Amino acid sequence: MTAAPALPALNGILKPATDAETLLMFTPEDQQEIEVEEYIANHWLTREMRTKTNFSESRPHLKIPEPFRVNNLTAGTLRGPGKVVVPPFAWVEAGGKSIVSISYLGSELCGHPKIVHGGFLATMLDEGLARCCLGALPHGVAMTANLNINYRAPTPAGTYVVLRGTTTKVEGRKAWVEGRIETLVGEGETPVVLAEATGLFISPKQAAMMANVMPVE
Repeated sequence: MTAAPALPALNGILKPATDAETLLMFTPEDQQEIEVEEYIANHWLTREMRTKTNFSESRPHLKIPEPFRVNNLTAGTLRGPGKVVVPPFAWVEAGGKSIVSISYLGSELCGHPKIVHGGFLATMLDEGLARCCLGALPHGVAMTANLNINYRAPTPAGTYVVLRGTTTKVEGRKAWVEGRIETLVGEGETPVVLAEATGLFISPKQAAMMANVMPVE
């Protein structure tokens, strides 16, 4: 009985949620969450990505067992009202070739007034580009060795954004990825590029053990 509270967390580690299961794990509760969820779900880019059979759709942060999310920066600390309002949607191409992800950034992620902190955009790029190449690396584990970012335009708070990444080169345990964050726009419109990045990600020698300890996002 004393071990009962730990059982859901243990089960989440031994049997992490599938991509398909993560799509059913979030229910919006307040009005803002409902509006953001509906906007992303019905956006033309979402509809387009769902037609691409070589991409797998998920909400990656929900693969982290709930008891551990409170200690996770993007799945817990920065997720919620005024911040990352709903768990981001992501589509990853088979083999770790590319990624498209949609997020909504609230008003409490700012550096300058009403401008999203550049450090948060760096965190998005760090996680997003790493997630892009997971399928191309041994055991689906990628750790950041290098990340270079160029900021192109201020990111207003209360903005829907798209992260796009492409794996450009893979050599053994190393993968090179490039990507950007841009505004989510209407069909046929030209997005504003907010930040661009290149990164080198490495699957560590102990990747097999790491994959067994914590499910990959």
